[in-house]
Amino acid sequence: MTHPRPTPRTGRTPVVEHLNVRTHKSDEELPRENQLAHRIARVAADPVEVTPEVVDMVINRIIDNASVAAASLTRRPVVSARSQAEAHPYRPGSTVFGLDGAQTVSPEWAAWANGVAVRELDFHDTFLAAEYSHPGDNIPPILAVAQHAGKTGADLVRGIATGYEIQIDLVKAISLHEFKIDHVAHLGPSAAAGIGTLLGLDVETIFQAVGQALHVTTATRQSRKGEISSWKAHAPAFAGKMAVEAVDRAMRGETSPTPIYEGEDGVIAWLLGGPGRVYDVALPAAGEAKRAILDSYTKEHSAEYQAQAWIDLARKLHAEHPELADPANVTKIVLHTSHHTHFVIGSGAGDPQKYDPTASRETLDHSIPYIFTVALQDGAWNHEASYLPSRAARADTVELWNRVTTVEDAEWTRRYHSNDVNEKAFGGRVEIELANGTRLVDEISVADAHPLGARPFQRADYVNKFRTLAAGVLDDSEIEHFLALAERTAELTADEVRQLTIVARPGLLASVATPKGLF
Repeated sequence: MTHPRPTPRTGRTPVVEHLNVRTHKSDEELPRENQLAHRIARVAADPVEVTPEVVDMVINRIIDNASVAAASLTRRPVVSARSQAEAHPYRPGSTVFGLDGAQTVSPEWAAWANGVAVRELDFHDTFLAAEYSHPGDNIPPILAVAQHAGKTGADLVRGIATGYEIQIDLVKAISLHEFKIDHVAHLGPSAAAGIGTLLGLDVETIFQAVGQALHVTTATRQSRKGEISSWKAHAPAFAGKMAVEAVDRAMRGETSPTPIYEGEDGVIAWLLGGPGRVYDVALPAAGEAKRAILDSYTKEHSAEYQAQAWIDLARKLHAEHPELADPANVTKIVLHTSHHTHFVIGSGAGDPQKYDPTASRETLDHSIPYIFTVALQDGAWNHEASYLPSRAARADTVELWNRVTTVEDAEWTRRYHSNDVNEKAFGGRVEIELANGTRLVDEISVADAHPLGARPFQRADYVNKFRTLAAGVLDDSEIEHFLALAERTAELTADEVRQLTIVARPGLLASVATPKGLF
């Protein structure tokens, strides 16, 4: 069945096909073509052209990924993942962020190392709907395979467009966090589908790869609960690595559990609501261009996406009411916001770690009380300075921080889950009670950098983000070389695609201790 899906930013209404996805008993006939994994595979195998606006956005996100990867090259989880990749040299292979482009490793390990580098700072693009996602996580595995397989820039763009399309469509339709499943369970299938498009694989091979990738990437979301560990950065990289391996197995003729979503002992039956649950998944109809990347948005600040708008509001309040930085002037601050913001990164989570000045960076990144407090006091947010232990432990910060709480507001929850991009919102209303008895109220719907925000990100902003985060990490000549390649991604030859990486300035990586493991 086909229905229109509004996309206000593109000015047209694409045609989509809806698939009702539910559990089927083993003796119930479910033709392969009616299975979600097969439908995903058909979208991936559709040779439809990529539209100019999608090509432009793919380039933006390649630059965005390289920006945040550059800023994280010397951070411990990234060093660890890179050292594992270095233990698996391979020719032709794929490049690893930071290393000389002549040094290549097996593509699944490049996907792993680069995926960790991209996710470590939680600073790249996002899409939020029924589920959460960072669809830019699709780029490392797809790019790694493109380099290894000798694919062109046009092939790469097509693969990335598919990865974004599948992940975002799944995120719109199927909630994972409702059942405490980590959101990368949508990334395994999307990355496998994107690689399938990149390589021009047939429907059957992609179908098997999608099923395998899903089967091995379903895990609980404890990685984002309580004391959040460095696995938060590794989880999407692991999904990308598994997607590469799943495609490799499928190309060798190996098959996957079928039907993976709908089976009696499948994902829906045991992980996503049980046999009574039905999901309406909308995917592009045959011949319909893959435009979902246009619905996603990147981050101006290195923090959980639901914090982006709150940082912008805190900066505004800092400028207008500098007295709010002093806890002596504030009785309490209440953030009225969506269900997700309240229960996942707000006081509704019930996690004492969200108020702990000794908590890990990953935990503070998921504490909106902390983030709002620091942005309110500093009038700014920095991907390093705002998370320093000394910054979190500052006495006046701890005092004000403990006066910040969140509550769910039904209207902000409704707007958070709206499928109308014109009203979808990730902010809320702040109510501040001052010690002198007065009260301040303000609100914000979307981050300033959001497509509907005060200062929507454009190409110049992506380039500036890259230059800023790469400064001191890459030589100036390397910065210019990467940008020159990235901005013409769709025209790159296979040899140029192999150069689409970033090389650290001489001596930088050698200055960091490399951990030892099995390899």
